[in-house]
Amino acid sequence: MSRFTELLELVQSFEKDFIKFYDKGNKSAGTRVRKHMADLKRKAQEIRVEVQEIKGVGKQQEGTTSESSQTTEN
Repeated sequence: MSRFTELLELVQSFEKDFIKFYDKGNKSAGTRVRKHMADLKRKAQEIRVEVQEIKGVGKQQEGTTSESSQTTEN
């Protein structure tokens, strides 16, 4: 399952509580909405960290390639 699909399903799972709170004024649903938003924040942070790690691996590979080419040129 892709990260985008995970994120999409997570947001879609919040829909009932959003409707109950915003359209019907259900205060208990509002509490659940706040919890859902905290879950979303945690998931977003996980994805941000993963993206940064993947970017870092790419930079490391580029760095070793350019370092080795500089060494062979000298």
